[in-house]
Amino acid sequence: MSRRSNAGSAGAGADPIYRNRLVNMPVCRVPRNGKKSLAYGIPHSAVRNIGRETRNNPLSVPRQAIHKVTPDATVRARRLSGSTYQVPTEMGSARGKAPAIRRSSWAPRKRPARDMASKSSLESMDAARDSGNAVRKKEETRRVAEANRAFANFRLYQ
Repeated sequence: MSRRSNAGSAGAGADPIYRNRLVNMPVCRVPRNGKKSLAYGIPHSAVRNIGRETRNNPLSVPRQAIHKVTPDATVRARRLSGSTYQVPTEMGSARGKAPAIRRSSWAPRKRPARDMASKSSLESMDAARDSGNAVRKKEETRRVAEANRAFANFRLYQ
């Protein structure tokens, strides 16, 4: 193990069209079979659809959606004396952004619609209104963490 300095995180850069990181972050999560050039068009079309539907700033809706989908707490497996416990841990907004984006790119795939851009825009608008599959998954995770609150004393790093 090297004792030198840690590698800096690359992170997602700003989107070339909207100049916003939030539009560019799902691009790496959307493609299947490595079609990243096709995946760039999906978030752009989704933001365009949101702008047409809401008739106000189209970037505010995805920002609200990610904020509503970001989890507060999660559970992690902790193995103690042969038993595995689901230990609830708090999740900050910076650490919770990755699962939020993962869920907001996973949830549109379950919606019935014609193309991925329209499904993504509809899911973002639903998440901004506190409904939709991604918000339901966040609430389910929170409920599991609440149910396992008794194991909170088994912290992960003791």
